[in-house]
Amino acid sequence: MTFRALPQELIRAKRDGQALSPEAIGELVGGIADGSLSDAQVGALAMAIFLNGMNAAETVALTEAVRDSGEVLAWRGLGEGLDLPGPVLDKHSTGGVGDLVSLVLGPWIAACGGYVPMVSGRGLGHTGGTLDKLEAIPGYDIAPSRDRFRALVREAGVAIVGQTAELAPADRRLYAIRDVTATVESLPLIVSSILGKKLACGLDALVMDVKTGSGAFMPTLEKSRELAQTIAEVASRAGTPTTALLTDMSQPLAPCAGNAVEVREAIDLLLCNKRGGRLLEVTRTLAAELLLAGRLARDHEGALALLDERLASGAAAERFARMVAGLGGPADLLERPERHLPRAPVVRPVHAARGGRVTRMDTRAVGLAVVTLGGGRRAPSDAIDHSVGLTGIAALGDAVDGERPLAWVHAASEADAERAASQLREAIEVNDVAPGGVVLPTLIQDVIRREAP
Repeated sequence: MTFRALPQELIRAKRDGQALSPEAIGELVGGIADGSLSDAQVGALAMAIFLNGMNAAETVALTEAVRDSGEVLAWRGLGEGLDLPGPVLDKHSTGGVGDLVSLVLGPWIAACGGYVPMVSGRGLGHTGGTLDKLEAIPGYDIAPSRDRFRALVREAGVAIVGQTAELAPADRRLYAIRDVTATVESLPLIVSSILGKKLACGLDALVMDVKTGSGAFMPTLEKSRELAQTIAEVASRAGTPTTALLTDMSQPLAPCAGNAVEVREAIDLLLCNKRGGRLLEVTRTLAAELLLAGRLARDHEGALALLDERLASGAAAERFARMVAGLGGPADLLERPERHLPRAPVVRPVHAARGGRVTRMDTRAVGLAVVTLGGGRRAPSDAIDHSVGLTGIAALGDAVDGERPLAWVHAASEADAERAASQLREAIEVNDVAPGGVVLPTLIQDVIRREAP
């Protein structure tokens, strides 16, 4: 990388609180991607941004530079037989517990005429990761070749895979250095990291699910709202119309948490074996926003009607089956999930110390109970046990007693089950409250829409 100014001078300018030009930001990100900036310089730049922030124009420039640091996928006009006849759409969540929206939303949108090249990640801390869930499916290839990925998007309408080496390489290096330099919690760095990868997928529209509550990434409602507004604004200014939903994560989104158990929950929802619930409501709302943004529906009512028809007809489930088979998974997963998905050897209920109603939940602690079971990672190198997790998790306001447990724990051993049970009892508060006495949080707390300029 050839710099017009010494990189240390650009870092000094940011250290001293000055705004950097788009050209300077582009040079610095290019140096991160090609290695011409040392780890020390990247760490110093990250700390300067962490301490002094970035204005809106800088954050847009940083996001665009990260997006453009590698391949930006194109889906039309390439002469490769991949000209997609519908809009290219995607969704991203800031993470939570029991959040398996991607597994349902991607095929659902594909069944409605959209194309979803979804690049997903692994679990972080207490939050589950879409890739970890998909790896519970035997044979599922999260790292297909570029040609296989593109062909499957064209044929099935959806492919959920991991980040390739070609997509946003600057983000991969910058994130690794942020992780060890205490600079993760920086709004411009968070936004550019999320959007750099997503926008490199050549999207026509994006919907963001930003969580708030005890299981959310951001610690307060105000911080979650700020993140949602910033993501919507930056992505739209970078050329991708974006809608951000602020949704509740004060309890698990689904009544389960883990990897194989969440895949099974997704299958049950796609097959209409389960109806209603928080998971379906959030997924349906996000999907409707994408259909509107992609002009696949004329209005909100029309979007919901199309979604309901494609779910009831089995079209969404069929797209999921095609994606799984196309990436090496079993062709009969939907018909015989019990044959293919791993199951834990120990399954037992966890009862509360006293009867009553669930009045509060430390959702982060519930997620960490899954990590304790082996369903998440304490360190990046940790192996995951895809069979373990929690099912039948009681929701806020539910009555629990000697018959109705707080949850069912799926564990590799009795000792693991007991540790997780103890964590659950600490995480879920039960009190003697009359029916209707628990105030339930609003699930969809805000919708923020931004059009591209």
